[in-house]
Amino acid sequence: MNRRLQFAVIVFSVLLVGVLLLGASTKKQSSPEETYRHIGVFTEVLSKIKSDYVEEPDMKNVTLGALNGLLESLDPYASYLGPDQYKQYQKIAAGAKADVGLILAKRFGYIAIVGAIPGSAADKAGLGTGDMLETINNVNTRDMPLAYAEIMLKGEPGTTIEFSVLRFTRPEPQKVTLTRAPVVLPAVSSKMLPENIGYLQVQSLAGNRLADVEAAVKALEKQGAKRLILDLRNCATGDVAQGAALANLFEGQAMLTYIEGQKQPRKNVEAVAAKVATKLPLTIVTNRGTAGAAEVAAAALLETKRGPVVGERTYGDAAVRKTILMDDGAAVILSVAKYYSPSGKAIQDTGVTPSVPVIDQQTASTGDEDEDAPKGEPKKPAEDEILKKAIEVAVKGVPPETAAAAKGEAGATGLGPLNIPQPK
Repeated sequence: MNRRLQFAVIVFSVLLVGVLLLGASTKKQSSPEETYRHIGVFTEVLSKIKSDYVEEPDMKNVTLGALNGLLESLDPYASYLGPDQYKQYQKIAAGAKADVGLILAKRFGYIAIVGAIPGSAADKAGLGTGDMLETINNVNTRDMPLAYAEIMLKGEPGTTIEFSVLRFTRPEPQKVTLTRAPVVLPAVSSKMLPENIGYLQVQSLAGNRLADVEAAVKALEKQGAKRLILDLRNCATGDVAQGAALANLFEGQAMLTYIEGQKQPRKNVEAVAAKVATKLPLTIVTNRGTAGAAEVAAAALLETKRGPVVGERTYGDAAVRKTILMDDGAAVILSVAKYYSPSGKAIQDTGVTPSVPVIDQQTASTGDEDEDAPKGEPKKPAEDEILKKAIEVAVKGVPPETAAAAKGEAGATGLGPLNIPQPK
C-alpha cells in the first residue's frame, strides 16, 4: 500500500472511531437504529474511497487497515486475525520452542516494543522500551495485527529473524538480526545494600516468583535489613493477577486493585493480612519497561501508601484479554476488562506515575557508542540514577518539593505517544 493510500486508511479509521465514540458519548447504549447509522457512515466512506481515490485501491488492504486502525485506537493490544492467520497463530502458539524475548504493543499503526525479557536475544542486542519495529523479516508492520507479529518472533531454536528498528537515538532505521532461542525468565535476586537496605530485583512474575520473593524477603530480614527496595524495572511478564498477590506480600489491610469491564461486573481484590511477608519500610522502583502485573503491584503499594515509587512512569498494560471467534474462522483478540488502581485509575490508560520521577539513563543510552571513547569502543555504563535516588528516598523519605513536583508532572517521564518517534 503506498503512502497516500496509507494516509487515507488512517483518516478513514480515525473518522470511524470518532463517529463511534460520538455515538457512545451521546447515548450509553446505542439503539439498533443508531448502530446501523454508524455502519452506514463506514460503508459510505468506504464507497467514496473506492470511487474517488486518486488510484484504484486494494479494497482488502483498505478494509484490513481500517479494522486494525479501529482496534488500535481503542486498545493498543488488540488484534484482528483472518481465518488463515488465526490457524497459524494457534499452531505456532502451541508448538513454538524458541523466541527472541520481545514484548510488543501497537503505536501509530506499527509494532512497538514494550520491553525485552532480561537475558534474551533482544535484550542482549540492546532493544528496549520505546523502540519500534518498522519491518519484521522485510514485512512492513504497518497495520500488521499485533498477535501475528508476536507469532513471527517464535520458531525453532537457532533460526534467525531480521528487524528494521526505529530508535530514539538514531535518525534512520537500523537492521538487527536475532537468533531464536529458548527464553529463560529471570529469577528473583536479592542483596544487602548500605544503610541496612535489603534490595529485591523482580524482573518477571511468571511461575513461582511470588514464593521466591517471600523467601528473599525473609532472608534479607535475617541478614539485618531494616528497610526494603523492590525493583520492578523491566518486569513485564507473568499473569496480571499476580500483581495484586505481589502487593499483598507487603500490604495486608486494603483494597489492592479492582477489575471491571463492559460485561464484567466490578470485582475488588482485597489484601489478606495472613499473606503479608514483611512490614519493613518499602520503596518501589519502576521504569518504562514495567508493565502488566508489576504495574498492578506498584499502583497498589503507592496508593495504599505502603511506599513511594521512584523512577519512570510505567508502560500501561494491565487488562483481561479474550479471543473472540468470528463466523468465518477469523478472531479478534480484545481487552474485555481493565485493572484499576485503588483510586480508580485504569492502569492500561495511565500507567503508574512515580512519587519521585527519575529518568532511566541506562535505558536512554542503550545502543550508542560513547562520543568521547575511541571509535568502535562501547559507551561506558551509565550510573544507575534511579537506584541511587531510591536508596536516598529509602533512607531520608520523599522530599516535600519532589512530591509536589511529581503531582504537577504526572506522566512527563513515562512512555506516551508523543515520546515515540513516528516512522516516516
